[in-house]
Amino acid sequence: MINSERLTATFLELARINSPGRHEAVVANAIEARLKALGFETQRDGVGQIIGGETGNIIAHRPGASPAPPIFLNAHMDTVQPTPNINIVIEDGVIRTDGTTILGADDKAGVACILEALESSLEDGVALPDVDVVITAAEEIGLLGARYFDPAEVVARSGWVVDGGQPLGYIGVGAPSQNTMKTNITGKAAHAGTSPEHGISAIRVAAEAIANMPHGRIDPETTANVGVITGGQATNIVAPSCEVKAEARSQNLDSLERQTETMLNAFREAGERHGAIVDIDVERVYEAFTVPGDSREVTIASESMTNLGITPEPRRSGGGSDANYFNAKGIRCVILGCGYEDIHTTAERIAIGDMTMGARILEGVLRIAGR
Repeated sequence: MINSERLTATFLELARINSPGRHEAVVANAIEARLKALGFETQRDGVGQIIGGETGNIIAHRPGASPAPPIFLNAHMDTVQPTPNINIVIEDGVIRTDGTTILGADDKAGVACILEALESSLEDGVALPDVDVVITAAEEIGLLGARYFDPAEVVARSGWVVDGGQPLGYIGVGAPSQNTMKTNITGKAAHAGTSPEHGISAIRVAAEAIANMPHGRIDPETTANVGVITGGQATNIVAPSCEVKAEARSQNLDSLERQTETMLNAFREAGERHGAIVDIDVERVYEAFTVPGDSREVTIASESMTNLGITPEPRRSGGGSDANYFNAKGIRCVILGCGYEDIHTTAERIAIGDMTMGARILEGVLRIAGR
């Protein structure tokens, strides 16, 4: 049976450790110690060296008593921003900070739910199958832990990623592919007051391109955004350079490529009109995935939720997660929520009751998976 007080204590212990991407060594030590105490064999992979971080992913394995297929559990241990001197406040059953930092429930609540669900199941004598746990590093800065993870390190090819918020019935069964675009525009400097006609404004080229491209919600499966613009030197200098960072996402690969090319053409055409040089770098950040509604992963999660009086809500997400890479690497998994809200802001919070229910859902998943 889930111990809400122990779950809360685990979350608070983890949340008080500062662990932005590439700086997770201390929190990794705490998590690994807990997994070892639960009888897991643990190791760190070499991802830390690849990405220039303090630690790699934690990979843990525990043989089970059930002959059911092995299962895979994942959450990430980094936070989107640093949390030095974090001041946690608990009021009316809700955990938040004093507003000066994020809380880091994304995704330390997910880690805490995994640890508690495992400990509770073992205490209750549940016959678990073989369990592989992967706690990833550097998720928030590009899904780096999952990107460089070697699937040969684990046996399981089916599982659950605990990295969702509300509602608790959420089952993430799909997510888009994403392309990022970095466009460097080179114009020509000139004095803005005495000879502007001799210059080529890179900022103007960027502005025209952005104005002439579709972005926002393109269709039900596709979105696009221009997120960062940097350039120029002074108000009295025609801007000789400008950099624009943008992205496109879609569940449909043809739509993604079409939207990406439309955006690239807008930059190229604006550059040609003004005689600017346009250099564009496109990167596929991650691939889309879709898990069928009748899959083992969705069916087990739905049964656990239904047993707890929660209506399952299988749906696709508009964002990427470690699940994109795991599915691409042959580990079929869906995303479960653990109750956090307003992530990536200083208003981030999680209700203890919701986190407890998230752990109960996962505990049910473990029981059902071991049958």
